[in-house]
Amino acid sequence: MQPNRSSAFSCEAALEASIERLVAERDQARRELAAAIGERDRAREALHEAERRAARARKRLDEFLVTLAHELRNPLAPIRSAAQIMRMAEGDHATASAARAIIERQLKHLVRLIDDLLDVSRITRGKLELRKERLDLATVLQVAIEINRPLLESKQQHVKVELPAEPLIVEADTTRLAQVFANLLNNSAKYSDPRSDIRIRAVRNGGRAAVTVTDQGVGIERERLASIFDMFTQAERRQPSPHDGLGVGLTLVKRLVELHGGSVSAYSAGPGTGSTFTIELELVERPAEEARALPAAGKAEGAAPRARILIADDNHDAAQSLALMLAMDGHDVRTAGDGLEALRVAEEFRPQLVVLDIGMPKLDGYETARRLRERPWAVGLRLFALTGWGQEEDRERARRAGFDQHLVKPVDPEALSQLLHGTLAERPAASSATSRANFT
Repeated sequence: MQPNRSSAFSCEAALEASIERLVAERDQARRELAAAIGERDRAREALHEAERRAARARKRLDEFLVTLAHELRNPLAPIRSAAQIMRMAEGDHATASAARAIIERQLKHLVRLIDDLLDVSRITRGKLELRKERLDLATVLQVAIEINRPLLESKQQHVKVELPAEPLIVEADTTRLAQVFANLLNNSAKYSDPRSDIRIRAVRNGGRAAVTVTDQGVGIERERLASIFDMFTQAERRQPSPHDGLGVGLTLVKRLVELHGGSVSAYSAGPGTGSTFTIELELVERPAEEARALPAAGKAEGAAPRARILIADDNHDAAQSLALMLAMDGHDVRTAGDGLEALRVAEEFRPQLVVLDIGMPKLDGYETARRLRERPWAVGLRLFALTGWGQEEDRERARRAGFDQHLVKPVDPEALSQLLHGTLAERPAASSATSRANFT
């Protein structure tokens, strides 16, 4: 009977081992199932969160598009009315002048809206290049005030500036830093009552400069302070303002300041208490006299030399209006509606300056510029690109095509006049390489 008992023990041990193995496999399967269920639940929650984020993004985009349409219609309405007034003025120069001033103000507003959007896009894509130099913050603040002077004067607002005795020298891009403070000051002016005060205070805080812009305006709800710099975000205003914007100005401020290695913050005790924005920037040690002072804005001295100018643009009104403006300045001007016509007119007219739209039919502005550069008579010819495309890659492409300047529509008449003055004052024999060194 001993062999049978040994065999029974072996079978029992094998059975127990099998059971243990099955239990282990079952437990492992349960763990894997639990892990899979957990992973599924996490994936489902992640999907739901992604859907919620997408829904919020769609909502914000829809709100932005509605706001964009509203903001574009706001200046277009007075522009249309002013154009009609000018047609009806019939020799009433005072009325026509008032209508023209309306158009100029609203056009500046439109340009600012578009520029802010493009700047945010450039920063987001890493395409914005800063041209830093050492400068005194006082001069930058003065430029910001000058930019906003028409709005400040229209609302009879007073800006009080407090500066330390010693200069605050920073290393920054002059244009972009002035843009930062101009945006903050513009916000303060827009959301403050007429005849109110705005204070700009700059102090040295260790190795940093701290600049505050404080207003007595409508204020910001405390729970919205954390998101005030987010794209397309606008604080709810207790009172609606005709100057509400797209919600990109403060986003642009934050990103430009961060590109300079600085920081920006906002404070408000709540609606009706005003707001304070603080910007901090690293200081650099340098004597004040070595810091760059910004030139005062104004027209170039003297009238621009008269010249033969060819304008090519498939937008007839754009070409004719620019031609009329330049002709009133005393220039001899011709126009063309496409690239091929521009080449034909240029052969007969032999212009000293050609202003080319880029997106023309038959022959685009780039190829037209290349072919003009090949003409034997075109030594010293100046080429300006005038286009709605203003990204850095567009400027580089224009440079490679042989343009001396890249201007973005709509061009500021005074800026164009100063540019013409500087360009045409140069000796006509200058090489294209020399003129392109001044490419902007």
